[in-house]
Amino acid sequence: MYKKTVVLVIVGIIAVSLLAAAFIFPRFHQKELTEKPTIAVIYVDGVIMGGRGQTSLLSEYGSTDNLIKQLHEARDDKAVRAIVLRINSPGGSAPASQEVGEELQKIRQSGKVIVTSMGDMAASGGYWLAACTDKIYANPATLTGSIGVYMPYANWEELYKKIGIRQGKIKSGPHKDIMSPDRPMTDEERAIIQAMVDDMYNQFVEVVATGRSMEPDKVRQLADGRIYTGNQAKAAGLVDELGNMYDAIEGAAKLAGIPGKPQIKEYGKLSPWSMLLGATGSMDIKQLLLDRLQNGLQNELPVVAPLAMPEKWQVE
Repeated sequence: MYKKTVVLVIVGIIAVSLLAAAFIFPRFHQKELTEKPTIAVIYVDGVIMGGRGQTSLLSEYGSTDNLIKQLHEARDDKAVRAIVLRINSPGGSAPASQEVGEELQKIRQSGKVIVTSMGDMAASGGYWLAACTDKIYANPATLTGSIGVYMPYANWEELYKKIGIRQGKIKSGPHKDIMSPDRPMTDEERAIIQAMVDDMYNQFVEVVATGRSMEPDKVRQLADGRIYTGNQAKAAGLVDELGNMYDAIEGAAKLAGIPGKPQIKEYGKLSPWSMLLGATGSMDIKQLLLDRLQNGLQNELPVVAPLAMPEKWQVE
């Protein structure tokens, strides 16, 4: 019994020591990194959505709030000379993309370089963010583009009739239940929604035209919702260079005037507690890509965000 107690105490001490080392040593390493010119790598993984996103007891991830927080940390770090935005996203909420895009513009105005590195996919809202950076790198087979906006709705009126459901509502105005699934949309309501979509689309076009130094009419020719490969996007002027993340890091170092091999600091890494709890900050981009291609084959026209969005606006 005594031996078992001793063993348990020793195991406990080792476990606590390992946890302490996991928290303390990275801080010393991080302090060492700040002494050299550094490039920050910030990841945009999965669907772009506003707010706090997914949360666990000891971590927060998958949200624009957290992404903006990381951008602010990189902006305020004097050692960070440039930021590489690693985008692996099919798009998402238009307001969320716009919010992050505006933060990227502010950081660039502060004098720091921001370069985009596209992964499997940087479409729709993902391209919105890329257009707000100084330079864009993509792999030849990256799926990007899909510049446009859509607002989804459904009409379940016939289904409700078949299963005997009758919905009623008391509303303050004629358009308060606009896009309600239990009744057809009126012509007036469709015109209201179309005007909103057109307004958001024009904002997207303006972002791309400004970011890519293109005429708005040229952007509109490219912005019909279609997707492009990295090769096609480069030929169309939507991408600057073909290359992977390390090519983007080297390019960012040159733009920022960092000589030699740059020091790298990654943001958004999981904490030891998060790893112990099995948390993950990235979504399954392979499944998103598969869904994206399946929707494209079935519907002929691309549907960038096959997942349900937490907000009505979605960038297509």
